[in-house]
Amino acid sequence: MDYSALAIEFFDKMHMLRKAKPQKHIDGALQGEAFALHYIASHGGEVVPGEIGNEMNVSTARIAQTLNSIERKGWITRQIDQTDRRRILVKLTPEGKSVEDAHYREIIGTTASMLSMLGEADAVEYIRIMGKLAEIVSRHSDQISF
Repeated sequence: MDYSALAIEFFDKMHMLRKAKPQKHIDGALQGEAFALHYIASHGGEVVPGEIGNEMNVSTARIAQTLNSIERKGWITRQIDQTDRRRILVKLTPEGKSVEDAHYREIIGTTASMLSMLGEADAVEYIRIMGKLAEIVSRHSDQISF
């Protein structure tokens, strides 16, 4: 099998998908402010900045910029950890939780709509293959060169 030709086709299809408005919306949920809010919410509403940065794979400066932005919007607070005063805890505010909940529902709805257009069998197969690829990449990332 010519995996290079298949890789070119994969790249072309991914490019088409990423240009589509619904996919741009979904991609946005996987980065930046939306991701940070979701990460905090899914981890009990309280985390340290480094955890978010590690999960997003971004620099401390980038995560600080993101947190500054959502703090100005009133969606998080930052407080000194009372059990370890060297640590800063990032906490969702009620407004931040509300924003995150609404955004999450919207993203899940958009994604469900896109998957429904595939039909049940193809949607299940697509998710299965994505999971398998994610597992392979995770397990063999040191063998994949860029």
